[in-house]
Amino acid sequence: MLRFSFSRKRVKLKKFLGIRARLVLLALILVAPLMLVRARSLADERARQMAAASVELTNLAQHSANTLKEVISSVETVLKSSAYIRASAGGIGRSCDILRASVPANLPWIRNLMIVGGDGRVQCSTLNALVGQDLSDRGYFRKALQTNDFVFSDFMIAKFDHKPIMMAAYPVSAIDKGADSVILASVDLDWISRFMNNLGSRPGISAALVDGTGIVLAAPEDQAGTVGRTLNTLPTLSPIAEAILGADHADGSLSFVTPDGSERAVNFSRIAGTQSRLIVSVNEAEMSAAINREIRTAYLQLLLVCLFVLLGALIAAEKLIIKPIETITTMARRFGQGEWTERAAHGRLPAEFVPLARAFNAMAAQLTARERELIATNDRLTVMASIDMLSGLANRRGFQSRLDFEWMKSQQYDSELSLMMIDVDHFKLFNDTYGHPEGDACLSRIGETLAAIAAETMGFAGRYGGEEFCLLLPNTDGARALEIGEIVRAAVQDLAMPHATSSHQTVTVSVGVASTRPTAAQRPGDLIEAADAALYAAKHRGRNAVVDHGFVRITDGAGPMALAS
Repeated sequence: MLRFSFSRKRVKLKKFLGIRARLVLLALILVAPLMLVRARSLADERARQMAAASVELTNLAQHSANTLKEVISSVETVLKSSAYIRASAGGIGRSCDILRASVPANLPWIRNLMIVGGDGRVQCSTLNALVGQDLSDRGYFRKALQTNDFVFSDFMIAKFDHKPIMMAAYPVSAIDKGADSVILASVDLDWISRFMNNLGSRPGISAALVDGTGIVLAAPEDQAGTVGRTLNTLPTLSPIAEAILGADHADGSLSFVTPDGSERAVNFSRIAGTQSRLIVSVNEAEMSAAINREIRTAYLQLLLVCLFVLLGALIAAEKLIIKPIETITTMARRFGQGEWTERAAHGRLPAEFVPLARAFNAMAAQLTARERELIATNDRLTVMASIDMLSGLANRRGFQSRLDFEWMKSQQYDSELSLMMIDVDHFKLFNDTYGHPEGDACLSRIGETLAAIAAETMGFAGRYGGEEFCLLLPNTDGARALEIGEIVRAAVQDLAMPHATSSHQTVTVSVGVASTRPTAAQRPGDLIEAADAALYAAKHRGRNAVVDHGFVRITDGAGPMALAS
């Protein structure tokens, strides 16, 4: 008993350590080192990406600050040029004309230029609506007169169109000490915001240009809602608003914790010539979220790779070894049960199994070839059973099959169906006079003629029996069928086959035509009977004639339906 139990355990162990388990173990040995190397590289990649993101952010902030400095510098240059014009042009009228003509089109952030007299009244403006306004109470105006230098204001709302602007001022006295005028320019803050868009649309990063009082002057497009608000009202910057605005140095950086508990790092830089500062705030957790997500994705991909490798090992065992054996075994079993068409597709088998598959296929090929010969022979016999070999047309069996089909089709689509029965006139006398070989030749030529007419009229021609032919015309009404009947009669007569015992001296045919729109109350045999009746009438009219039979169903109270013409 103990020996039997040991044998069973041994069999189970062999099954467990079969080809599948061995391939899985081999795959694990190959993949495990790759997993460890990949895990190490992902950690290094995270540190590298964080460093690269920090450097990129610093460069972007510096670039934006430099751009804003260039904007301020361009405004200062325009004001100084305008002050020189005012100092050298003489009267205010001429100065105003030159000022309006010299507004630079390539500096769209300058909304308008003004010349303001010492009393604070606007003497000239590129916006006529501002002429005459009193600006003597404006701090930037008084400061420009006091300092005799370039002055940039804080955030304000334009009275003209209520848009956020900043004002720049430069006294003409800086050039001509005897002058008391001041050149003013309003700066469009919407344009300033556009220069900061390279800092927007980045996770965890917020940026703002603030004036000396802490009001946001400009921001990237995705943070435009902060423009006009103070730093104290912005949750991400309120904790360090006083520290930034009160800083003595132009540039600096701070770290702090926001009210929601996130850690942020802030870089700020003062714009030369103004009290404005560019502030860039970074939420490190949000900025690194994308990198951490990539790392998690990479680990997930690594796990999936391991699963795919293990699955691939199992599939390889199934496909390369177990499946081929099962396939050939199944083929052999089916072959033994009489399924002679079964074949082993050796093109999809491993090379080691190809000779066995070829041997199996070669054995079955001979039997398959014999079976195909039998099928081909049966098909030929079926065709021969439906074709009249003399005329080349369908025989009566083939015609009847086609008539049944067209009858059902006409019923389904409610269409006309016409039939003509065609009989060779005095054909018995033709045979007696010229012999049966000539009679066969005559029928063959008539068959060829009918086949050509059937092809032209989309009809179906057949030999009904002896010297009698038929032509089935789907989708053809009685009038058109009568025309085709006349074509048939004339075509046969035009063959000019001699017939000495006929009154016409050539072979002719009589044609009976019947047409109907099939209904459930009718049957195909009714159409044949009507066409036969019309053919009988054509014979009685002297032959070589075409007669149409009115196919009408009538019912009397005494009995079944009858044909009437």
